[in-house]
Amino acid sequence: MQNSEVKIVHTEILSDNWYTLRKITYEYLTKDGVLQTLNREAYDRGNGAAILLYNIELNKVILTRQFRLPTFINGNDTGMLIESCAGLLDNENPEECIKRETEEETGYKINGVQKIFEAYMSPGSVTEIIYFFIAEYSKKMKVGNGGGIKEEGEHIEVLELDMKEAVEMIRIGEIKDAKTIMLLQYMQIYGMANLAANVTI
Repeated sequence: MQNSEVKIVHTEILSDNWYTLRKITYEYLTKDGVLQTLNREAYDRGNGAAILLYNIELNKVILTRQFRLPTFINGNDTGMLIESCAGLLDNENPEECIKRETEEETGYKINGVQKIFEAYMSPGSVTEIIYFFIAEYSKKMKVGNGGGIKEEGEHIEVLELDMKEAVEMIRIGEIKDAKTIMLLQYMQIYGMANLAANVTI
């Protein structure tokens, strides 16, 4: 249901080069009846999906490592970031998107995926919502080397890590990607034992 206390007055496109950056003027009616006119910028890059692949028997997860320019210009010396597999939806539904991204990035062709939640990642400035999934993997699902699409500038390293090791990497600062931290902590909270027992989580 649309918020009747908010009215968009004017929208100006500041950039439409890669994705879309808009400057939006809007009126907001406060709880005490004051009508404020405010300006904010919002970056629209579409919505996305992310997934954590896990193996119950081995107690391992699949993550990736790649160069991320925004982190490099904000203090990440190497620019390399350890992440869960993820991608933008474009014109796909979240489940189709994450299955395709999983095969492209990790080389694993997965069948069933389980959606666990969805979240806005930076709601103060970015419109994106991410749909989060988990899925079990095994060696027999490996159909390629992964690595992403070279023509799109992707050079992705596939990592198979012990679950405990991955969680420890959060604590010591080796994993700093928010979506990856959220997925690993979800697995910590509910545990692979519940997944093995087919407990609904």
